[in-house]
Amino acid sequence: MTTQASTAAAARPSTAPKTPPLPEAKPETLGLSRPRLQAMSDAFKREIDKGTVPGVTVLVARRGQVGWFEALGKQSPAGSAMTLDSIFRIFSMTKPIVSVGIMALIEDGHLLLGDPVAKFIPEFADQKVGVVSGGKLELVPPKRPMTVQDLLRHTSGLTYEHQGDGPVHKFYQESRVRSRKITNAEHAALVASFPLVCHPGDEFNYSRSTDILGRIIEVVSGKSLGAYLAERILAPLQMTETGFSTSEANAGRLAQPFEADPWTGDKVALFNMLEQPVMESGGGGLVSTTTDYARFALMLRNGGTFDGNRIIGRKTLELMASDHLGPHVVTNGTILSPGHGFGLGFAVRREAGIAPFPGSIGQYFWSGIAGTFFWIDPKEDLFTVFMSQGPGQRDFTRTLVRDLVYAAVD
Repeated sequence: MTTQASTAAAARPSTAPKTPPLPEAKPETLGLSRPRLQAMSDAFKREIDKGTVPGVTVLVARRGQVGWFEALGKQSPAGSAMTLDSIFRIFSMTKPIVSVGIMALIEDGHLLLGDPVAKFIPEFADQKVGVVSGGKLELVPPKRPMTVQDLLRHTSGLTYEHQGDGPVHKFYQESRVRSRKITNAEHAALVASFPLVCHPGDEFNYSRSTDILGRIIEVVSGKSLGAYLAERILAPLQMTETGFSTSEANAGRLAQPFEADPWTGDKVALFNMLEQPVMESGGGGLVSTTTDYARFALMLRNGGTFDGNRIIGRKTLELMASDHLGPHVVTNGTILSPGHGFGLGFAVRREAGIAPFPGSIGQYFWSGIAGTFFWIDPKEDLFTVFMSQGPGQRDFTRTLVRDLVYAAVD
């Protein structure tokens, strides 16, 4: 642990629960090259010195043990140094946690992947598909109902307001759908009032689908999404620093972006981590630390268990980490790189080549819009958790960390 991290940990109130550390080993004993990991560190230091991002954390684990974990640069542009326990907005890295949460309810027998979404949220029963014809938006009935599986693999016909500029996207853009002050129930009803961008099952469109899964969890479990995640996933994994907000006592540990994007000059505005939202966004609302998320990643690496706690079954996780798009589903947007498909909550690498970065067939991963990223590589028995708060640089830093970590694999 770095000196800064030790100081930050010591400054916490003694009553605050502390996330236990993960098992560690020297990189050489795990088939990781120390000189190449140092080269990774040097590369990120160069980017920080260039002003690409204020700071980063990188955790690399192999064979179930952490071989490299460091904090580089600054936690906030004008503030203190980045630490190993800095707190980040993980945005869409919330999605894999919520996806595991819904699959746990399927394992309990409360619902099926093939269940229509309208079974749990009746407002979705009357949703139509928006088809542009002759420059006008026509509403037609869907060819089949949207299912829970569609939500998990983003083939629901829902979208995000920033994923396009068509007539359906404008409904999202002109609504309160981004508000943190509406309930999950109100948010779901609002999304159900918009037309679908395609027929369910026809296309992959990255979307607010996981927010809707969060609402289904509430309906089925009878608990708030935050309470359910804490009970079923976060507490058993001792992810003590993960939630939809963090306390005022942690104000000195919050990672912040540059106020203006260093490449475009555009203003950067991210949500306040100290403010508990009404809307507990299953698609992007959690805050966390590198170690907390690494505990979730280690559970995935272990096949669904950690320290004797079974979070999800091995076969259920195998299903989640398999491609669910196949060759006939149209993939819209650029969020899925070439050679990749999408499973139930994760992107999945389908081919050894084609993608412009290294990896293994069967590796699965996801990321957050502010610059966080993780992946699990079962073939190499490797996982990595990367954290930063640089939204405009996220594609660059994701590719860079992949290149650098795989260069260190012996």
